[in-house]
Amino acid sequence: MRYHPHTPEDVRAMLDAIGAESLDALFRSIPQRLRLSRPLDLPPAADEITLFSELRALSARNDTAHPPFVGAGCYAHHVPPVVDQLLLRGEFFTAYTPYQPEISQGTLQALFEWQTFVCLLTGMDVSNASMYDGATATAEAALMATRVTGRSKIVVSAAVHPEYRKVLATYLRSTGDEIATVPFGADGRTDLAALEKAVDGETAAVIVGYPSFLGVVDALPEAAAIAKRAGALTISVTAEAVALGLLQAPGALGADVAVGTFQSFGNPVSFGGPAPGFFALREQYLRQMPGRVCGATVDKHGRRGFVLTLSTREQHIRREKATSNICTNSGLCALAATIHLSLLGKKGLAELARLNYARGRMLKDALGRAGIAPVFSAPAFNEMAFDVGDAEAVVARLAKRGIAAGAPLGRWYPELPKAKGALLCVATELHTPELIELFAQSVKG
Repeated sequence: MRYHPHTPEDVRAMLDAIGAESLDALFRSIPQRLRLSRPLDLPPAADEITLFSELRALSARNDTAHPPFVGAGCYAHHVPPVVDQLLLRGEFFTAYTPYQPEISQGTLQALFEWQTFVCLLTGMDVSNASMYDGATATAEAALMATRVTGRSKIVVSAAVHPEYRKVLATYLRSTGDEIATVPFGADGRTDLAALEKAVDGETAAVIVGYPSFLGVVDALPEAAAIAKRAGALTISVTAEAVALGLLQAPGALGADVAVGTFQSFGNPVSFGGPAPGFFALREQYLRQMPGRVCGATVDKHGRRGFVLTLSTREQHIRREKATSNICTNSGLCALAATIHLSLLGKKGLAELARLNYARGRMLKDALGRAGIAPVFSAPAFNEMAFDVGDAEAVVARLAKRGIAAGAPLGRWYPELPKAKGALLCVATELHTPELIELFAQSVKG
């Protein structure tokens, strides 16, 4: 049964109020050739028993024998079963948008702990209560930099996730701010000479991956020094957050803002999403930070409690006058990451990071024995690009064996000298030594 709450008269009144001739006129920005001119070709609705049977059949088609060697911004890690179990606890079944603290203590405390973990891992002073994802966090950081500096140019490394850069371009298209993309060198790190040349008195921020999309641990301190001399902010972007358990924190290396995603903690790959974005910065920029901030306080009886702080609800609905139009967050995903990090603890996270680094070295060594060399020479964490000859062909061949081999870099970087052969691969704690050896021999053919 379809339910439409608005009568034809209601619809006509609303169209008249906004000056539109018809409902179709609301979609005039969508080219006619892209519009569906017929009803969706869907089968009739199924009863519950039939539906479950169909879903089980579809699920059985998934090949889950091997964890994927594909990373490229979304990483397969072990998610302890206790994470999903704790997500079901009643304390978290509170207001989705926790503006009323008296009924939202479970949600607010979880977000407060999230902020704590983000600050600990990034070395920053303040974090917000999560973002949609790493891409929008990156774009929001760039917009914040333009507000803080009063400048209109963003310099971004080409080694930052290509899809993050597309979202950044979409955001800045409406503001008219300039984006200058700096290439990376033969070793995979951002070309510092090109960066020095691109950064000028109009630059609001420099954006560098840490690790980058290429898996490389980029020259963040050097990039930050260049940005600082020009009076610009430095933004670090991290998609593989497990690396922060081993690498020095971005805040300690000169970054002013650290953004990215904590998908690696508590969140499965899920075909690329959803995943929680993080946003952390130095305290001096706090008032310009997008999103919400949870704070700890005490009530009139001296009992500890949690509230949204430093901004009112109205801040999120002020349209062009607002710091950001983001007024929600990936709450459940952020909660999953928070639970996983609390279970790991400081020692467990360090051990997980070292294990991932070791598996990355194991992958490099195994492929090396098979005569396959890495494309870049710069230090890496658990992800590297390898010259496999024909990356697309290798991916197709291994897919027939149930192995997701990696991401062909030529899809995003056709200008690479070895673009056709460059295959971006990752090894995490899920990839056993036996599986890594099998993968290397399979790639060799």
